[in-house]
Amino acid sequence: MQLTVTDTGPTLVIAVGEARIDAAIATRFKDHLREVVVHHRKPVVMQMGAVDFMDSSGLGAMIALRKALSEDLPLTLEGLTPNVERVFRLTRMDTVFDIRPEAENEE
Repeated sequence: MQLTVTDTGPTLVIAVGEARIDAAIATRFKDHLREVVVHHRKPVVMQMGAVDFMDSSGLGAMIALRKALSEDLPLTLEGLTPNVERVFRLTRMDTVFDIRPEAENEE
């Protein structure tokens, strides 16, 4: 699984390097990321620009990750490709997640 986790101090930045988040990796993806976010207990920015496809299993993994964070800790999704953004929009999960069009520069 291709994930890069960077602790910037106030925020945990997770760059997803997988092209697909589907049934084949969703459980491992969810379990690994849940451990990471619960351990760090801080706002999460997930950079999703490399993900070209997400199915309902992948969406379920993202929801589980959101639930693993306390309500006062935001989970921001950045740089969704059109296909992945469509999954969030069609399921109305775009109202649950903070979705931003592109990654912001940390410099």
